[in-house]
Amino acid sequence: MRLFTCGIIIVCLHALPYFLLGEDAHMRVHDNLDSNIAWYRVLVQSGELFGSVHATIPQIIGGLPRNAYGTEFSGIVWLHALFPSVYAYGLSQLLTRLFAFIGMYLLLKTHVLKEKEAEWIRVGVALAFALTPFWPSGMLSTLGMPLALWALLNIRAGDRSLKNYVVLTLLPFYSSFVLGFFFFLSAMFIFWAFDAWRRRPNVPLLLALIYMTVLYLAIEYRLVHSFLFATEPTSRDEYVHARLPLWRSLRLTLKNYMFGHTHVMTIHTLIILPITLIALYIVWRKTWWQQERLFWQLHIVNVALSAWYAFWFYKGWLPATEAFPFLDRFNFARYHFLRPMVIYVLFALSLRIIWRAWDRGVVSFAIASQLVVAMLFHEQIVYRDKPTFRAFYAEKQFEQVKRYIGKPLHTYRVVSIGMHPAIAQYNGFYTLDTYNNFYPLSYKHQFRKIIASELAKNKKLKQYFDEWGGRCYIFVDELGKHYMFTKQSNKRIRHVKLHTDVLYDMGGRYVFSALPIDNAKENNLKLLRTFEHDESAWNIYLYEVEREKTT
Repeated sequence: MRLFTCGIIIVCLHALPYFLLGEDAHMRVHDNLDSNIAWYRVLVQSGELFGSVHATIPQIIGGLPRNAYGTEFSGIVWLHALFPSVYAYGLSQLLTRLFAFIGMYLLLKTHVLKEKEAEWIRVGVALAFALTPFWPSGMLSTLGMPLALWALLNIRAGDRSLKNYVVLTLLPFYSSFVLGFFFFLSAMFIFWAFDAWRRRPNVPLLLALIYMTVLYLAIEYRLVHSFLFATEPTSRDEYVHARLPLWRSLRLTLKNYMFGHTHVMTIHTLIILPITLIALYIVWRKTWWQQERLFWQLHIVNVALSAWYAFWFYKGWLPATEAFPFLDRFNFARYHFLRPMVIYVLFALSLRIIWRAWDRGVVSFAIASQLVVAMLFHEQIVYRDKPTFRAFYAEKQFEQVKRYIGKPLHTYRVVSIGMHPAIAQYNGFYTLDTYNNFYPLSYKHQFRKIIASELAKNKKLKQYFDEWGGRCYIFVDELGKHYMFTKQSNKRIRHVKLHTDVLYDMGGRYVFSALPIDNAKENNLKLLRTFEHDESAWNIYLYEVEREKTT
């Protein structure tokens, strides 16, 4: 119990910097500061938190469907509704890691490493798992899987305790169906079917799986409505995922197996991977295949998940995606989101094998080394060279911009160049550009006209926008797929060609550029003022969009 308590304390200390540093904390930018955190703020301030499935958010693209921001029954949304953004983020980090630690510990103790003397392995592995750099807005979508599996395996074993059903009931409120638990539950249904074929149908387990699935669908009713009943085409309808030739799919399999994925970072390359391979060698040498069946089966599953992820992007899928468009709209590659749980259970089993074959010292060193690796992946270290929360959103600087423009925010629209539109959105501006999972396809085509000439110059940008379009940005050929140019940058935009007549007709009146535009006049842009602020990461060049002169 003492080791378990120490684990809890370390998890709490890991989250402490967010509360001590506040807005001076460093955080992940990709799929976090550039999107989700701003989404929560926009949603809460829109007054449409409980809006109907047909409601829109007028601040974004003149009317972003309310459903694009997901369910109001998500715990992280309520954290951002009740607390300032940076503290809501810290609380989410704390809650997610605590339940990740508890879930992995319980899973190992009850169903994997039951030996009393293996307590130090259980706590060490659970702590290492809890400290992985998970995708923040995923919450318990991946790190909650061990807790869910613990409860389901309890039910499978005949345990009818209320605690199992409490877990299955509460997890859907702090996780995402499409970003984790769809894949977990579908895998569990397959496991149940195999179990029923090999033994006998386990009715309580089946009912538990159905219950949890139905609860997720009820909570994610907006997603269900958009997927089944929405008639207007969305940007997802043009998403093309199957592009890779065979050799690149094979290479991606190896890359994913070795290094993982940014949304489910397992940081297993340096310590865990060698340990699991050493343990596999021991099992082979000692012919422990029968007694270590779970161990080598998880090895196979681990490789299979990486292969599935990589080959989901294999161009051989094209005939199937053309026949069944939903295969493009839903990212089935995310079965690899099961890998964090698989890898860390595999780590625990590997440590036990090495302990039995050699000695405790090697195992202790491996656990300590992995914990050091996890600590070094703390956001305050990894993103120390990126803007802090305060510098990224630059609220005081944008207040200066608001006062200078001097008009009600809802009376004009803005776009950004060289910086994420989420920054303007977080500060209350109404934007024509955005980063969202889906939005009306007609809007994507209309917005494309603004940047058509720039896309024509750059094949990669054209493919990126046309075949995905989630980032509905003012792309510039000279900048490529770079969206953050801080005030330390010396770059200038020299030869941009924007169709500002379209921008003006859409209501665009101002451009927030992180870089000076040398040929602004050719684009009917007039530099009004440059804004600087000590607390900001940006220099903001404020350009006014002028109506195109006719002769």
